[in-house]
Amino acid sequence: MQLTELTATHRPTLDQALDAIRHRAYWSPHPEHPKAYEGDGKAAFDALLGGRIDLGQPGTDDWVGGEVSPYGPELGVTYPHPDLDVLLPAMRAGMGAWRDAGPEARAVVCLEILARISARTPEIAHAVMHTSGQAFMMAFQAGGPHAQDRGLEAVAYAYAEQTRTPLTADWSKPQGKRDPLELSKSFTAAGRGISLMIGCNTFPTWNGYPGLFASLATGNPVLVKPHPRAVLPLALTVQVARDVLAEAGFDPNLVALAAERPGEGIAKTLALRPEIRIIDYTGSTGFGNWLEANARQAQVYTEKAGVNTVVIDSTDNYKGMLSNLSFSLSLYSGQMCTTPQNFLIPRDGITTDAGPKSYDEVVADLAGAVGGLLGDDARANALLGALVNPDVKARLEAASGLGEVALPSREITNPEFPDAVVRTPVVVKLDGAKPDAEAVYFSECFGPVSFAVAVDSTESALELLRRTVREKGAMTVGAYTTSAEVERAVEEVCLDESAQLSLNLTGGVYVNQTAAFSDFHGSGGNPAANAALCDGAFVANRFRVVEVRRQA
Repeated sequence: MQLTELTATHRPTLDQALDAIRHRAYWSPHPEHPKAYEGDGKAAFDALLGGRIDLGQPGTDDWVGGEVSPYGPELGVTYPHPDLDVLLPAMRAGMGAWRDAGPEARAVVCLEILARISARTPEIAHAVMHTSGQAFMMAFQAGGPHAQDRGLEAVAYAYAEQTRTPLTADWSKPQGKRDPLELSKSFTAAGRGISLMIGCNTFPTWNGYPGLFASLATGNPVLVKPHPRAVLPLALTVQVARDVLAEAGFDPNLVALAAERPGEGIAKTLALRPEIRIIDYTGSTGFGNWLEANARQAQVYTEKAGVNTVVIDSTDNYKGMLSNLSFSLSLYSGQMCTTPQNFLIPRDGITTDAGPKSYDEVVADLAGAVGGLLGDDARANALLGALVNPDVKARLEAASGLGEVALPSREITNPEFPDAVVRTPVVVKLDGAKPDAEAVYFSECFGPVSFAVAVDSTESALELLRRTVREKGAMTVGAYTTSAEVERAVEEVCLDESAQLSLNLTGGVYVNQTAAFSDFHGSGGNPAANAALCDGAFVANRFRVVEVRRQA
């Protein structure tokens, strides 16, 4: 497709996205329901199994693979392994033409990539499901339209930031009786260099698309380094991007894949290469901190780990609160960076519309709500998915030894995938006043594990919340209260410590869900992440404005 055709096709969508990020209302151009899409996604996915994805990129010196679905089957797909000394220079070669095309051209090419990815959503959903362990509907929605929304959101922010400065300006400075000083100036948004996107295992597209499209839209080549257990969804993404770039007249090597051999650890090698000027990373705090400290030549954007906390002070909808929280704990087996871990509950209990409830009653009722939600195995499988890796299973099994178990985890069989490891959440009671308990709840326990922490008062809960966010970070904070004073106090803590807050959720919106164009995912202001998805800061430092002055 020619650029003029792409502009005519996608400029209206870009304008709608720009309007959406200004007004923060609900908007999405990507349907959430499978019936809105054509084609047999399962058949397309099955056709990939056991095959090779040849991207035609330079510097391929081997073919690597080894993904095993959390549901049991081996995928058997192989991918190109790069010779970095060949691939990286080839990626830089197309930068000049991509830069000269300008912000609008880059934006509409990115939107064409997203449109073609959207058309393959049913296929990509199966790829996400069988690399992340998400249940199918979550893989379809989060790995498909919601991920595409986040990519489009990044393009909109990138376009907005690049067009703040005009392309040209005539400059004239009066000099009194003398002739004025006159210059003709041009301003070009120029990318920093090659961007490295380090993918994660749990949400390869949702977490990957913001950085990928933010960098590409701001003029940077993007090297996609997937998690070795979740290569396929991102390999398909790279395949689509390369096709679109070539058809639009640009170098397809502006987007490339870096799959790795088992145990190779190519991310660390790449992160220190001088050609890498931007890094996007989602994953463990340890490696995220290492990147921030050591990849000094690059602008590094990280989403790491945090300890997400819910303060329970009081509620006027006890049943709704329990229902909401039980769903939040169960969705994708708690394998989300936004899932609540710690519930801070006054040991003397709380007031509710169902009468006073003691700490023990609140914990027992929460456990009962989770048990009721997951009591039917078919519904449980649809919510829980499968545990993504053995480390999550080990943490879950160790949790029962950390305190009094209020809700034990149980094993669930998936009749369609008998090898899948499916477990319900465990809820453990802890006394917040005991030093040995603090060592447990004050660190992240990623997976279906949560702690009901007894605290002396709501004031104590707020002090602990503040310390948790400040020292450990949090992607999300939740609170339940009928007191305007407590509500304001919780807000103050979150404003001071830069944590995203959800208050009194009792319906169909959950603390661990965020909507593109409206919600900010992370804040960049506490240790859990140094960036937010998405805001101006997420894109503005991916390019620099280069000025050329000429004598008029």
